[in-house]
Amino acid sequence: MIDIPTDRENVAVLDGQQRLTALNIGLRGTYAYKNHGGWSNKAWSYPPRRLFLNLSGEAPENELGLKYQFQFLTDADVESAAEDESKTWFPVAEIFDAAQASAMMKIPAKYGIGNNETAGALVFDLWRAVHETASLHFYQEDDQDIERVLDIFVRVNSGGTVLSYSDLLLSIATAQWEGDARAAVHGLVDSLNTTGNGFKFSRDTILKGGLVLADVGDISFKVKNFTATNMAKLELEWDHISTSLQVAVGLLSDFGLSGGTLTADSVLIPVAYYVRHRNLTHGYRESPNTREDREALRSWVLRSLIVRGVWGSGLDTLLRDLREAIRTEGSDSFPLAAFEKAMALRGKSLAVSDELVEDILNLEYGKPRTFAVLATLFPHVDTRNVFHVDHVFPAAMLQKKHLSGLTTGEGQALLTEDEIADMIARRDRLANLELLPGLENIGKSDRAPHEWLAVTYPSAEARSAFLDRNALPDQLPDSVADFSSFYAARQALLEDLIRTRLKTRGAPQAPTPLGPPGTNLDEELVEGDFED
Repeated sequence: MIDIPTDRENVAVLDGQQRLTALNIGLRGTYAYKNHGGWSNKAWSYPPRRLFLNLSGEAPENELGLKYQFQFLTDADVESAAEDESKTWFPVAEIFDAAQASAMMKIPAKYGIGNNETAGALVFDLWRAVHETASLHFYQEDDQDIERVLDIFVRVNSGGTVLSYSDLLLSIATAQWEGDARAAVHGLVDSLNTTGNGFKFSRDTILKGGLVLADVGDISFKVKNFTATNMAKLELEWDHISTSLQVAVGLLSDFGLSGGTLTADSVLIPVAYYVRHRNLTHGYRESPNTREDREALRSWVLRSLIVRGVWGSGLDTLLRDLREAIRTEGSDSFPLAAFEKAMALRGKSLAVSDELVEDILNLEYGKPRTFAVLATLFPHVDTRNVFHVDHVFPAAMLQKKHLSGLTTGEGQALLTEDEIADMIARRDRLANLELLPGLENIGKSDRAPHEWLAVTYPSAEARSAFLDRNALPDQLPDSVADFSSFYAARQALLEDLIRTRLKTRGAPQAPTPLGPPGTNLDEELVEGDFED
């Protein structure tokens, strides 16, 4: 730490210190590094180097795309290049000292380049860049509030390596920890993100999770919460926190989720707190004795990802409420009903409304929430294995080119333009989607549903069981002409299934909130969640 004098005014550079230091070295100072093979304890192994500009022309072609050839050189380097016509080394410090244009005009004569137009132009361009071009901008901030200071830092630091608010908080945490907080958090993030098919958790999520799992009262991203006391608690609990987060990510992977299908990273945090509260290990993920509890947890996780807005604004309040529900009712089993009640009271109800049903039925192939919906509706699917979202009626058979080419026996077009447009619009929606094991889906290829089913499940009993498990009509279509009737029948089956599978366990409806659902303007929205 640096002792700050208290007997005089001090000026601190908030952002750009490294840039200003480098600029100062180039314009006014020297740079030294050890010569290859030199003695590390000898001063002559570290000759001072000044910044020079080659006035003989622009830089030769280079990978960095540099236009001018600047180089740090010793006096000996400059002397040895005196006979090299391609090198006319000019000390940049001369330009800085020549603040007036009249002083700059004397430089060409001093260095014997008065008749060299190229060299003269380079000297003038450099002088103008240093003394005339407004290339440095500053803003004086008199407010001493550190929250405001960090916010300004994040906003102005858009060049180079961009630092997030959590990076700055990590720096504060590092100062409070006896160990290296930055290395601990970064290492854990890397470990979590290689679980299963891979995730994309950010440092923000893990740092927020650490505050929640350490039972810090106020979990908002504020400097006031990164006190020595809280950081000591976080460091003391870090091994347990890391283990709980790893088990929790394993569970999310078991539920079939990955970076491509997890639409809200923050769902990890309450899962990890539940794991921590009950001291669960990876054995929980496999034990037959915990299957029912895992199903309750899985149901909540997937449904919370399906309903829009759950993990948006008001995140800190929601996380605190869910933590309290686990504390009070989660000692022996996952408190699903308590979670649903707490969420409903915050305007984040998981209750199935007509609007939610319509929203779900309009989900499309390739959208992140689609997998969560199918995995929830069809719990027979063992998401620990690889499953693909598959088109029941092959997408290839519902392309405009293919549909337009279909004709009747008399050679007339089988479908009108409106019918074709309608089929294409419904091709990728939920009613034409199912989950199939990866290899089975590959084998299905582009065959018509009826044909594929007959080959894959030869017996009537096996076919009936498959149709029942996947909420499919009794008869699958074997031609495009049957697609519309199939789609309507499947949609009706899915609507009933949505209302059954997604129903809550008696949680009350949310009261009318004072603002938009889940709004809390005092909290920082950390989650960069996305929705289709």
